[in-house]
This record gives sequence, C-alpha cells and structure tokens, in this order.
Amino acid sequence: MSSYIHSVSLDAEKCTGCTTCMKHCPTEAIRIRNGCAVIDADHCIDCGECIRNCPNNAKKSNYNSFDEIKKFKYKIALPAPSLSAQFDNLDDIDIVLQGLLDIGFDDVFEVAQAAEIVSEYTRSFLKTEGIRKPAISTACPVIARLVSLRFPFLKDNLVPLLPPMEIAASMAREKAKKEHPELSDEEICVCFISPCPAKVSYIRNGFGSYKSQVNLAVSMSEVYFQLINVMKRDKPLKISAKAGRIGLSWAICGGEGSALFNDKIICADGINNIISVLDQIEDGNIPPVDFVELNACPSGCVGGVLTIENPYVAKNRLHALRRYMPVAHASEISNEILIPEECFIDDLPDYQPLNRLSDNIGESMRIMARIQAIRKSLPGIDCGSCGAPSCRAFAEDIVKGCADQNDCIIAYKDIFKQYIKNYGADNNNENK
Repeated sequence: MSSYIHSVSLDAEKCTGCTTCMKHCPTEAIRIRNGCAVIDADHCIDCGECIRNCPNNAKKSNYNSFDEIKKFKYKIALPAPSLSAQFDNLDDIDIVLQGLLDIGFDDVFEVAQAAEIVSEYTRSFLKTEGIRKPAISTACPVIARLVSLRFPFLKDNLVPLLPPMEIAASMAREKAKKEHPELSDEEICVCFISPCPAKVSYIRNGFGSYKSQVNLAVSMSEVYFQLINVMKRDKPLKISAKAGRIGLSWAICGGEGSALFNDKIICADGINNIISVLDQIEDGNIPPVDFVELNACPSGCVGGVLTIENPYVAKNRLHALRRYMPVAHASEISNEILIPEECFIDDLPDYQPLNRLSDNIGESMRIMARIQAIRKSLPGIDCGSCGAPSCRAFAEDIVKGCADQNDCIIAYKDIFKQYIKNYGADNNNENK
C-alpha cells in the first residue's frame, strides 16, 4: 500500500463509471471496476486532470476547511500569486491582502515575495559550474513526483530548492516568532491558499525527508467567497504588497522562466505537454537549454482546479495588474542570505517506478512476454470498455490478476458472433 497521502479522491455515489477520467489520467492510475472508478494510489500524481474532466463531479480534492484556522492563536495567510487574478476590476493587490486580514488572519506573507527570492537564487544557480542541464524547476509539485515515478534519469536535473510556498512558510514563521516571542510553534498557523490539489498533497507529504512548514492548506475557491464579502476599495489599507511583477508572474506559465533573464529556457503547461517535454529531455531530443519551467495546469497555477476563474481570463487580469507594480521588491541574493538553510534540498525523492513487474529481472522478462502475448490477442482499439485505459494496460491487469480476459467486450462479441455462426451452420446441417 502506498504511504503517499493523496489529496485527490473519489465520491463513489456520484461516479457512473463513464471512463472519462480514466481516459484523461496521464499515468493510467484509474480503472473502472464494477461500474465505478478506482484510483491506484501508487500511480496517482495529484495533477487534478480527473477532477477537471469528470462530468459528474465525482472526483474531488481534499483540503482543510477555512474554519480550522480558528484553532490557532496566531494565523498567517500565504496567498498564492494566482489569488489576485481571481477578482474582476482589481487594480491594487493591497485590497486582497487587507481582505485576508479582515476575514480572520493576523498576518499575510505573499508567496510571490518568496518567488522573487527563488528567481534570484535560480539565476545564480544556473551560473554554477558542473550542474546538470537543463535544470528543471521543482515549483510545481506534480513535476517532482512525476520525475520520481517515471523519469529516473532526470532526478539530478531538478533544482535543489524547495518551492516558493515552502520558503514563504519558513520565513513567515520566523517573522512571527521574532515579532511575537511569546508565541510557541504550536500556536502559529501558517495557512496556504492553494490553487491546486498537488500543493495540498505536497504539504501533507513533504519533499524527500523535509516536512512542510505549512499547517493548513485551504481551497482558493473557498477563500474567494470569503473575500468578496469584505473587499472594499474605499477602506483604509493596513498592509501593502511586498512583491512585484516578477513574483506575481509566477502564477502563469512562463512567469518563472522570464524572471531568469535567460533566452535558453523552455516553458510548457498542461500535463500531457510536460510529459512530452520530459520524454524528449530524457531521450536527448531537445535543443540545448539551461532551464525548463513546467506547469501541470493549463496556463500555469491560474488553471488549477481549486481556482474560480477561467484560466485565460485570469491570465489577462494578471497582465493588467502587472502594469501598476514595480519589477521586484526582493534584495539581491548575493548581498544577504535570504533563503533559510533548511529550504535547500539535500535528498531528492527516490525513484519509484510506475510499472515495475518484479524485483527479479528474469521474472520481469517472463511477465513482459505474457503481457505481450495477451496484448496481441486483443483488438488494439483502446476503447476502454474493459475498464482499463488501453489494451496494453488491460493485458498487464490480466497478468497481475486484476482483470479477466473476458472483460474485453470486443473480443467477447467476436466469440459470440462465431458461436452464432457455428450454431446456424449446425442447424442447417441437421435440416439437410
């Protein structure tokens, strides 16, 4: 059983077994069994594609309720850069930050501020001799998990730094303890306002041996409805944004890469596109580049399934907001150590192959031969009626004992037709 705590789950009462989620899952983590979807925890990367595509809303993300912040004495909000893009006609991010104080938080620490610091570090990192290139961003948790499951040779290409969310959490907690020495760690709540389930899973599982500094992860959509009731433009503001264009731009695909001031970068969004890019990098079929920014959600974090607004509308709003902002607020990384030492990654996640058939290579070869033999006997049209996303996956399920070959409706139909044909021939012979 997988020890990884997932934030994507299934509401079986709403599931009709329609196979839509199964066909869209990029890691073939979903099967249809007894008329209902089943998620394989070992294969799931919490990308949210099943949530995005399920026509019955049977897939859902598990996250903390906003009311859970009330259990803590001192509450810090960590708004993702994509939060501001959810509001129409917004011309001042300070209105959103003030709104977070008005709904119950004691302080706000922008993840965009930490993103600017990460951008400075990454620019310096790319100039380091001996690093594996292209360097692959770890800002999107889906990428790190996908590499650990499917792309073992790219492990050393991952940038050895925790994402801005985690750095913001660490810095916000230290700031709170410095300003309020009477508070204990248990009394401080660092609450991340998340646009996607992958970040919720990251908080619950950590990264390698690192345990997250975030206490709660709440849905951006839930916080949105809390904020629209208190956000007023004519209200005095007690807080001001500490992030600029660079930090805010991390909410969209290309924002992280553009902050590096480097022409040799690749930016891709959408889970199928990033898998294609990683395949090409692993095969060496891509032009030499220094840095790769990959976002599992379409258009970047503004396309997360826990957001409210259409990602393309949100992207345009963010571009409009940038006009009123300075380039950046963060100081030069060379002049001051801005990132806590514990936020540098010493141990990257171990490789956990998706389709390991056996620990013994000889046995794996025998199993593979059986899978290939069964695969050749199947129609090869990948219709999904058997409950598996492809004939290849169905053959593997049969060998593993998770499915029966008679579950293939197409093959069963051919057998039935042959039976009818033989039955008719027998009757004709008897009549003669």
